[in-house]
Amino acid sequence: MTNHAPGLRDQKKAATRDALGLAALNLAKVRGLDAVTADAIAAEAGVSTRTFHNYFANKEEAVLHHVEASALEWFEMLRARPSDEPLWDSLRHVGVAMVTDPDKDLAETFAVAQLIESNPSVMARKLEVHRSLTRVLGEAIAERTGTDVDHDLYPNLVQMSVGGAVAAALTILINDPTGALSPQQLVEDAFDQLQAGLPDPREPKTN
Repeated sequence: MTNHAPGLRDQKKAATRDALGLAALNLAKVRGLDAVTADAIAAEAGVSTRTFHNYFANKEEAVLHHVEASALEWFEMLRARPSDEPLWDSLRHVGVAMVTDPDKDLAETFAVAQLIESNPSVMARKLEVHRSLTRVLGEAIAERTGTDVDHDLYPNLVQMSVGGAVAAALTILINDPTGALSPQQLVEDAFDQLQAGLPDPREPKTN
């Protein structure tokens, strides 16, 4: 099956969706989400309120757009890794890329996370998005391992472990931003521990 590049119409629609999502985020950070309206988001993006509603059902969806789009980029990155590359090497590559991408500002990522967590309505929507995204990651892992995301434990265990590892590394970074380890080192360490089977740190290390 041949993949075709999106046409001009699709590119314009994607650009409009991105502009609305970015406008929603920027306004929410400045004003607080409760003070943001669909009218204000549309005006910030330079489109009509009707156009806003053509893309998003509400402001919560708009705020979460970039979170969802970024996650889907990482899943596509996993699918693009060499098919003969060991799965954990591929996952480690993606995990490191998540925290070292020069086009992604980790401070901005943290700010968005705090914004989301402080708004119950956004968190409720985020849970729905999270379920959808973890399904996509599970399917990508299942493709690589010849397993079934609906019937096999393995792809589900792996995707939850990887998500938890990256989240744990980022939590350490948030709590200790001037710590000795860089974001990449924290993620690498998280993957090292996962692949070692999470040994008890009190036990002596073996070479």
